[in-house]
Parts: sequence; structure tokens; C-alpha cells
Amino acid sequence: MIEILLIVIVLLGMISFLFFWMRRNKGAIQQIEEARFDLESIQRYVSDALQNFMESSLYEGNPSTEEYNRRKARRNELRKSLRSCMHGNLSTKKYVKIFIRTVLDHYGFNEYNVNQVIPFDRAERLTDQDCFDIILQQYIKEYDRDALNQLIQKYHLDELKPYATGSKGYKITSEEIRQIYQTEQFELSFSDKMDVIVQRIYQSFKGLGVIDEIRDQNIDGVNGGTSGVPTDIAQSLDVAHYMEQKITIPKTYDAVWIFYHGKSIHLEFLSFGSELELKRVCQNIYTFGNPGQLNEAKGFMVNDMADGSRVVVVRPKMSESWAFFVRKFDVRIVEIEDLIKGENAFLPIMLSKFLIKGERITAVTGRQGSGKTTLMMALIGFINRRHNIRVQEMSFELRARKIYPDRNILTFRETPTISGQKGLDTQKKTDGSVSILGEVADHPVASLMVQIAQVASEYTFFSHHGKTFPNLVNALRNSLIADGAFANEKAAEKQVVDVLGFNIHLDMTASGKRYVERITECIPLEDDDDYPMEYREQNDLNQKLDAIADTLREYFYRQTDRKTYTYQDIVVWENDQYVAKNCPTDRNIMAMLNKMDDADTDEFISFLEENWGYAI
Repeated sequence: MIEILLIVIVLLGMISFLFFWMRRNKGAIQQIEEARFDLESIQRYVSDALQNFMESSLYEGNPSTEEYNRRKARRNELRKSLRSCMHGNLSTKKYVKIFIRTVLDHYGFNEYNVNQVIPFDRAERLTDQDCFDIILQQYIKEYDRDALNQLIQKYHLDELKPYATGSKGYKITSEEIRQIYQTEQFELSFSDKMDVIVQRIYQSFKGLGVIDEIRDQNIDGVNGGTSGVPTDIAQSLDVAHYMEQKITIPKTYDAVWIFYHGKSIHLEFLSFGSELELKRVCQNIYTFGNPGQLNEAKGFMVNDMADGSRVVVVRPKMSESWAFFVRKFDVRIVEIEDLIKGENAFLPIMLSKFLIKGERITAVTGRQGSGKTTLMMALIGFINRRHNIRVQEMSFELRARKIYPDRNILTFRETPTISGQKGLDTQKKTDGSVSILGEVADHPVASLMVQIAQVASEYTFFSHHGKTFPNLVNALRNSLIADGAFANEKAAEKQVVDVLGFNIHLDMTASGKRYVERITECIPLEDDDDYPMEYREQNDLNQKLDAIADTLREYFYRQTDRKTYTYQDIVVWENDQYVAKNCPTDRNIMAMLNKMDDADTDEFISFLEENWGYAI
């Protein structure tokens, strides 16, 4: 009996000790639990699990040959995915995220502690990034890669907004994101919450930081590090002054911008969080295909991503801070009617169609974001199917074979060891009929364009950044001279106007609406090679000297002030509608008709007669 009593007393003592110990250490236990469910701890766990998986023995457990091969294939697939998931390869990104989700299934998550990672149950405690991640994740479930586009359109996030300076620009603010989150009233399941956590772990571990999901969306591009004050400069600012004014100094790593429908929109609510994170993204985003090392000696890198996006990365000392620029190109089949809209839009649409069918050399010009590349994609669809197409680009942008996989198309591009000239020389041996230059952006490429137009193909079209038609001609002329092809301005200009037929110039309004500003025809002026020779017939010395002076005057006039071309606008954008102006010249009309089949010929003649009163 006494023994039983002693046992009871001991048990009660132990229970009391544990009770008081737990009360005293409840806070410490809670802190340990909270630390276990923060993003950094979870990321370390995932990193350790990944390392253990890669280093574990394939022979553990004495597997069969089939099981051994299966383990080896899984490891190789994961290793391959980890190397390419940040390069725009969506399938490898998905594979890595599935691996992370599988790892976290053993971390002990439940309906309660999942809210300790991100406070899904306390909206007031969510950060701006938390709100945006949840919103985007829910929209991706419904719209996939069109999610951000749907979000912007639904809440008119691409409208001009005022800045403190009084000017207006494009930005998406924290207030807008929080208002959208409150409006949507999402009911998140446990799986939804885990998806957000997995994406957050992935983007900071192997992804592209805060732009990881944004980059995959159907937008025109994204860039970072392009605004704010560089870190070294920020440290030298009068911090006390800014503290008094209660002004937060935006840093370079706070800069996240998207390019959307020709508009550059600042995502004010997003930040990379540190200079180190921005640098990490810059050092990873360009590495698809092992293009080389980005270092201070070079200072920049231009490359493609796995999905065809173009990426440019710059670093100090070439630039004042680390920055990257991703330019995306929509490779969906695009009808020209979807690109050119407005009253009387049939005028530029039909004229553009006939310029291609009539095999006219055409320049598509406009500023960045005005839709040059997209329009050129649509124009390729009008090229006669009997023509083989060869494309020369600095980087693969048109991706014509993705849009027209049944056409005979081959694209060449420059590389560090293969110049555009060598690419052109190769093209001449590939039975190409139509040559397309993705962008005439420098002197050698301009010289290539003239060569292609003269000898390498039946006709060509290309893009350029010329603002006016004379600017276009002058830029191409100057490029020929700078490239060493010509020493005389007039001779170089004559070469340009002899090959250049038409110019389709694109622009966009302040609100981002794209339109065809004009379609212009180039008209070369006839050059009479004969000079006045009256001095030969003069017997009187004074009259002979006067006649010689007239001959010299004509020579110097032709070498200086005499024009080699004129031009006229065929279709223009006026008062929010397209207007037919001057009729194309007989020279171009007859040349176009000679290239068209009977059906196109009849349609073209009717088009000219109805809109310009032209009759053959």
C-alpha cells in the first residue's frame, strides 16, 4: 500500500514538474515552431532534401537492374530540370515544383500551420507580394498564361496615373493590389495555399525571384533594376533629410517593370528585396545554352531563353547597376485584321496585303512596342506559297516556323563567330526567294539589306526605327557609307531609293493604342546621265567659257543639291480614321500587277478604282 502511494506521489510530482516547465517554456516552444514554419527554414529543408537526393547511393537497398535504371533516370531528369528551369522552360519548371511539393509533403503541414508561413487567414497581415501572389495564382488556375492580361484588363490597371510631380505614367500601386484582393474574396483551399508556398520557395531558390511567374505570362516583356537609386549612391544621400521628410528612397532592387501592349508599367508593389537577389536573377536569367560569362570586361550579354524570349543583361561598370530586360514575342497565329483596327481599317490592311503579293520591297518602321514584329509575322502569311522564305535576324524574334510550320522557312542569326555577312552569303546558296530582315539596327545590317534587295532574293521586307521617310532613307544611306560600301552620299542614297519601295510606319497613342500612321511610297527621280555639251559647238571663246561654266554648274548641282527621290503618302491616319491620299504611281502599280495571279489582279484593280478612282 505504501509502495503504491509513493508511486502516485512520484507521478504527481513529475506531472506537476512537466506542467510548470511547459508553462515557463511555452513561449520558447512557440518560437521554435514559428521558426520552423518560416520561408527561410522551409527553403533550407528543401535544399537539404535536394542535396541528399542527389548524393544518395543508387545501390541502396540492393535494387534490381530495372529499379536502378529508374532511380538513375529520375536523378538525371531532376539534374537537367534544375539547370534549365530558370530559362523559360515551363516543363522543367513544373517538374522542379512537383519535386518541392513532394518534399514538403513530409514537412508536417496542416490546415493550421500552413498559415504560419503566409498569414492566409489574416488579410491585414499579408504583404503586398503575398496579396499579388495569391491573386495571380488564382487567376492562373482559370486563365493559365493569360492570367496577368485578364487581371490588368478587368481592373484597368494599364491606365495613366498621376505622380507626385504632377506628370502621369503607368504604374500598379500597393493600394490597387490590396483593393483587388479584398474585392475578389478568395476562398483558398489547403492545396491552393501550398501552391503559393511552393512557388515562393521555388522562385527564391531556383527561379527568377519576384518576376518568375510574371515572366511566363503573355505580356510583351519584363525588366528589373531600371529605376530607383543605385545602392552605392543611396548610401551617400542625406539620410537625415529623407527621414525628416518621411520619404522612402527607392533602390535599384525595388524596380520591377512590365512591358504590356506597348506600355511600360511600373509594379510599385514588388521588389527583389536586396541587391544580392537582383544580382542573382541577373546572373541566372541569361545562361540558357551557355552563352559565356558575364563579367566586368564585357559588361553585357544578349541571349535567348528557352521559349524564344530575348534577354539582355547589363552589369557594373558598364551600367550604373545590375539590370535585365526580357522581351517576349507572341508566336500565336495573328490575323492582320486583329492588329489594324479603326474606321476604314481596310485601307492599310488591303494595301499591305497587296504590297506583299505584288512583291514590293517594304520597310516596317516605328518605335519599340509599336507592333513591328507582330505585323511582320502577319505579313508573312500573304507571301505566295511558291516562294521559299529566308530570315536574317540578330536574335530569333519572328519565329516564323512556329506560326507557319507548313512553309519552307529557315532563319539565320548572327553569332559571336558568324557575322551577318557570312549568313547572307550562306543564304544565297539555299534557294530562298523572299528574304526578311528582322531588324535593320546597325550599319552592316543596312548594307546587308541593300545587297539582299539587289541580288539575293526576288524581294524583301524588313523593320527599322526610322521616324519619318526621309529619316529612313538618310539612316540607310549613312549606314552604307559607314560600312564602307560607298564614299559618295548621292551614290549611296541612290542605291537606297532604287531598292526601297514602300514604308509602313506604325505608332501608338499615349494610351497605348497601336495604329498605322502612314503607308508611304518612295519615288526615285530619273537621273539624266548626259551633261550639257554646248561648249563644243561654240567658236567664240567667251561663249565657250560660258557654256563650260553651265556644264560645271550642272555637275556640282547633281553632286550636291539635286534630289534623288521624292515620296508620297498613300494611306494616312487622320482624325481617328484611315484616309486614302495619293494613288500609287503607275510604275509600282504595273510592277505589282505583273507579280499577281488573276484573282489578286482583279481585286487590286477594284481596290484602286474604289478608293483612288484609278482606272487602267
